[in-house]
Amino acid sequence: MTAITVLHGEAEVRAAVGNDLGTTEWSAVTQAHLDGFREATGDPAGTYLAISLSNMLLPQIVEVRGFSMGVNYGTDAVTFGEPLRAGDLIRGNARLVDVIDVKGGIQTTMIITVEVAGRGPACTIQSLSRWLGAEES
Repeated sequence: MTAITVLHGEAEVRAAVGNDLGTTEWSAVTQAHLDGFREATGDPAGTYLAISLSNMLLPQIVEVRGFSMGVNYGTDAVTFGEPLRAGDLIRGNARLVDVIDVKGGIQTTMIITVEVAGRGPACTIQSLSRWLGAEES
């Protein structure tokens, strides 16, 4: 099991800018994943499954503490490779690239890459998160 990077508070988050936060273990994409995604979204090719799996992968990479709330604020640029197929092995990687001040806290930009074994990236995501209500030290 890969260790989770833990960042506690604004100072540690800011100090981690430019750092690779880690990589998950490999996991298999099953036909059930594809079928469930297609049924839920109406996306017959499963084109966007990789981006949705980033929400499962990121918490396996990094945990931010010291705030009363963390909010997935969305994405900036997203680049897609080939759609995922049943039997693909995938893993996620994250790198913290920016922190800016926002009202009540900070906003981070992390580059999340969902990699397919033997094929390269299924997608690369500029993921935006807001960390609000910093706890007192």
